[in-house]
Amino acid sequence: MLYMILGTDAPDSMNARALARPKHLDHLQALQDQGRLILAGPRPRVDSADAGAAGFHGSLIVAEFDSIDAARAWAAADPYAQAGVFSEVLVQPFVKVFPR
Repeated sequence: MLYMILGTDAPDSMNARALARPKHLDHLQALQDQGRLILAGPRPRVDSADAGAAGFHGSLIVAEFDSIDAARAWAAADPYAQAGVFSEVLVQPFVKVFPR
């Protein structure tokens, strides 16, 4: 099943985000290598791909897991979650309709 992981950045987390980013990308790459990653990326606070000093609202990940518990465990182990980048992480089932 697919799950949506919505991380909300903690206030003043840009430095922690920058430091944890390489490990976060490795964590995502493992899902990609297994063919389970549908999409992943940050949610900028400004209407631009380059958030700059404005920072981010957080991140969105959609990936396949065996269960919601497995998705929650993966999200809890994410380096952004471990480093305190996220103040909140929401994990919910997701049904992909488009593209087919």
